[in-house]
Amino acid sequence: MTHTPLLSRTRTRARSRGALLCAALLALTVQTTAVAPALAEGPGGRGGSDCVRTEGRLDGRARKVLDITRKAKKDLRLNAVQVRVTVDGREVLTDALGESMTGVPAEPGMHFRAGSVAFAHISTALLKLVEERRVRLDDTVERWLPDLPKADRITLRMLASNTTGLHDYVTDPEFLTELEAHPFRAWTPEQLVAYPLRHSFWYEPGTSWSYSHANYVYLVEALEKITGVRIDRLVREKVTGPLELRNTQNNFTPEIPRPVLHAFTSDRGIYEESTFWNPSWTTAPGAVITTDICDLGRSAQAIGSGELLSPRSYRTLLNPGTVGLGGGSATCPATICLKQTEAAHFGLGVIVVNGWIVQNPSFSGYAAIQAYLPSERLAIAVSATKTATTPDGNQAEVVAERIAAALAPGDPLGIS
Repeated sequence: MTHTPLLSRTRTRARSRGALLCAALLALTVQTTAVAPALAEGPGGRGGSDCVRTEGRLDGRARKVLDITRKAKKDLRLNAVQVRVTVDGREVLTDALGESMTGVPAEPGMHFRAGSVAFAHISTALLKLVEERRVRLDDTVERWLPDLPKADRITLRMLASNTTGLHDYVTDPEFLTELEAHPFRAWTPEQLVAYPLRHSFWYEPGTSWSYSHANYVYLVEALEKITGVRIDRLVREKVTGPLELRNTQNNFTPEIPRPVLHAFTSDRGIYEESTFWNPSWTTAPGAVITTDICDLGRSAQAIGSGELLSPRSYRTLLNPGTVGLGGGSATCPATICLKQTEAAHFGLGVIVVNGWIVQNPSFSGYAAIQAYLPSERLAIAVSATKTATTPDGNQAEVVAERIAAALAPGDPLGIS
C-alpha cells in the first residue's frame, strides 16, 4: 500500500502508498474527531480483547525483540508501535509502545486499518474456490465482468497477480487531487475504475506485470458473481473464519471497532488526525478491513505457510507465473512494469522477498506489515503510526526488518 510542496508531496506519497504494496517490497525505488478509545464489544460480541502484552518474565529472544522495537520507535520518531512475533505459532513477544492519542497508551488489542492484507485473504479464497472446482484460475472473466475492456483475454489469475495491464488509479493525478481535497469522500467501484479506463492498457494482458488497485476491485466483483456471496462473507467463510481471526473484519463505513489505534499524517501538508478518513478508495466494498496485531501475526503465519491450501495451490500463491515478467518496454516504463525476479516478485495477493511472504499496507497515517519466513517458521507483525517528524515511507517495514535481522540473520527481509 511515499517529498515536496503540498499537492506534489501528496501525490508523491499517494503514489508510494500504492507502490509500497508492491514496489517497495521489491526493494526498488518507485514514487507512490478524535474519540477516546474505549473497550466495547468487538466482533463476535466479545467484550474487550484477548490480544494482550506477553505476560511473565521475558526470555532472551523476547527481550531482544522488545529492545529493537523500543530503539526503532525512538529512531524513527513513531507515535505508536504494535508488535507480535511468533515461531512455529508460539508467541515470542506481543507488545505495544507509545500512544494512540495524547495521554492514551497504545495497547496490543487496539484495532487499525489493514489495507492490502485483504488481498492475501481474497487470493486465498480464490484458490480455495479453484480447489473446489467451482472456477479455474485461467477462466476469462467476460461472463462476470462484461464491461471490462479485453475481458475475453483477462483471466482470474491475471487480476489476482496484477498482470492485466490496467493502470492504477492510486497514481492518477486527477484521482490524487480529489482524494487530497476530500479525504472523507465515499468512493464507489465504478468511480474508482473510471480512472484506469481512461487510459490504454500498459500491455497486452498476461504479457508483463504492473501494480493496479483496479485489479482487485474487479476481482472482488467477479468473485461475488461467481459465488453469489458478498466478498466479506466469502472471505469469512474461506479464510478468516477457519483461521479464527475474530478481530479482523470488513467495515462498510470509516468506523473502526473499539479500542482504536488512532492515526495521524502530514499527507496534506499539515500534521492532522486521519483515523476516520474514508478508506473506500483502497479497494472494493466488503474488503476494507481492520484488525489487531495478534490477528495480523496469525494471518502472517497462516497465509505465509499455506495453511489453508493444498501444496499445489500454495506454490501458485507464491508464484502464479509472475517470475520473469515485467521490465521496461516501448509501452510501459521500467518504473511501472517492475521486473519480477525469483528473489523479489508478486504472487497472488502476496509479495515474496528473499523467501519471506509479505503484505505491507500503508495509507492515511497507518502502516503495517505481516511477514513470514517458512524456513524458520517465523512470523513478524508490526503496526506503526506517525508523529509530525516520522520519515516518509512505511516505517513498520523498518521495524520488521530490524527484528528479522536479529532472529533470522541469514535471511534479510530487505524491503524498505
